[in-house]
Formats: sequence, C-alpha cells, structure tokens
Amino acid sequence: MSRLLGWTATSRYAAVLLLVVGIVAYFSASEQGRFLSTANIENLFSSVSILWIVSVGMTFVVLTGGIDLSVGAVLALSGLILSKLFNGVGVPSLLAVVLTIVVGALLGGGINGLLIGRARLSFFVVTLGTASLYQGIVSIWSQTKTTYISSSLIDGIGFGSALGVATPIWIMLAVFLVGFCVLRWTYFGRDVYAVGGNIDAARLSGINTTATLVAAYAIVGACAALAGVVQAGRLGASSPIVGTDIPLSAAAAVLLGGTSFVGGVGGVTGTVVGVLFIGTLQNGLAINGVSSFWQQVVTGAILIVAVGIDRIQQDPRAMRFRRRATSKETNNE
Repeated sequence: MSRLLGWTATSRYAAVLLLVVGIVAYFSASEQGRFLSTANIENLFSSVSILWIVSVGMTFVVLTGGIDLSVGAVLALSGLILSKLFNGVGVPSLLAVVLTIVVGALLGGGINGLLIGRARLSFFVVTLGTASLYQGIVSIWSQTKTTYISSSLIDGIGFGSALGVATPIWIMLAVFLVGFCVLRWTYFGRDVYAVGGNIDAARLSGINTTATLVAAYAIVGACAALAGVVQAGRLGASSPIVGTDIPLSAAAAVLLGGTSFVGGVGGVTGTVVGVLFIGTLQNGLAINGVSSFWQQVVTGAILIVAVGIDRIQQDPRAMRFRRRATSKETNNE
C-alpha cells in the first residue's frame, strides 16, 4: 500500500490512471454490464484509436515545448488526399496510403517545422495559421462534399481484424510502441527532451535543434495523416468536417498524461493514459445518452484542469507559497 501511495505521489499520470479505474468502476456499476460488454470495449478502443494516434505524435511536439494546432486540418486533408489518389488518379491502395502519410509528414515538418525551427516563429501562430490554411484547402478542394472511398484495404483498416482484435487497435498499439522506443532508446529521443528542457543549452551542446524540431513536427504530421487514413476507413469516405475537435482533445490527453506544456518532461505512456481517460469518459457519457455537445464541454473543462495540474507540477513550491500568502492575508483581515 505504501508503494502504491509513493508511486501515486511521484508519477505525473498516476492520479489520472486512478481516475480511469474509478470511471470504469462507476459506469460498470451504473450500466448493468453494458459498459463492460465485449462489443463496447472493442468499440471504445476503436473509437479512441484516432485520438490515440494523433496524441502520440503530439507528445513529441509538446516535449519540445510547442504544440500543433493544425493536426485536425491535416487529418481532414489527408483523408481528402487519399480519396483523390484512389478516385482521381487510380493509385494502388497501399501506395496511396504511404503517399498520404508522407504528405502529412511534409505538411508537419516541411512547413510547420521549418517555420518554427529555422525561422524561429511562434509555434502557436504558425500552427494556427496552417490550420486555417489547410482547412481552407479542404473546403475548396472538396467543395464541402463527402467523397466515398471504395477499397478493400481501406475497409480492412477501418473494420478489419487480426487474431480477434480490430485493425485500428493494432495500428494504435504499433504507433505507441514505436513512439515509446524512439523516445526511450534513441539519440533523437534524447534530443527531443533536451530541446524541450532548454533549447539554448541543447544548441550549445551540439544538438541540431532545427532538425529536431522539424522531425518532431514531421512525426505529428505523419501521425495525423495516419489517423486520417483510419478515419477514412471507419467512415468509408473522406469528410471535410472531421478532426475539428482533435487538436484540443490531443493537447488535453498529452497534458493529462503528465507531459509538461513547457517541454522536457513526460512521455507517450502518460499520453495514452490521458487518451483512455477522455475516451472512457466520453464512451460512458454516450451510453448514458449525454449529447456530443455536452461531451465537448467536458473535454474543454478537462483541458483547463490539465493545464492547471501541469502548472502545479511545474512549481509546487510556488503553489504552497501562494497558499501561505493567502492564509496570512486572511488572518490579517
């Protein structure tokens, strides 16, 4: 018990993991077996696969001290590119998927990464601008119409299974394992943490900070494109309105998972805990008949709480100081 309490006190995502367990217990008891049914569990994991994939990529960017607000637009644009490669050009299915992911990486690293890493522009301004740019391209190119995709490969990505497990679940697990290994055991992962910890010190130590930032934004762009492929598979079409809530949900998941908003601290393990928290809560609310609009309210509130938790974890001594100051002011009054 003491070890559990010690881990809870030191781990940046332990409290969120305990909340996930509590939410599962609550909905399991209140929904009389519907929540823990095999069909619902598979639906839960399949539905969070898109957020999971994007959030793992977002972790790399947040670890560098930035954020990418364009991931939702990249997701929508990737689905559209995929449909155009199928329907317009007639590119083979596998090649079309690979090209779509490559384009996503180029949009992330070639535009966002270079503007932020080399031109030293604000990540917030750059990614907010490219989000509007990409979304505008999607609206113009698609004429705000849904384009259907007919491909056995894409259908398999969306609704196929292997060893009794849905394909989207296999994809999101693979993305997590790759992200975990890259951050834990590669020099690039070390550089990502160093850039987020102190970019000037990282530069003086010989790290190519520009290349690291470009690669980080390329990774989140590729993940957003892969999520767009999975989304297209689940819908059987590319839609210009998908992905609008992905940037905030991914940011909330990353922050809930203990990755610091100022960079240098965190990892993908905590991120997937944050994703499971959001996904489990939304799934339980949906079973209870709560509308999607209220689910958006809940997600926004979670993001605010996550930022607050991150602030407290960054400087717990400052929080204690404020409490003492407030107490003294109250006593003086």
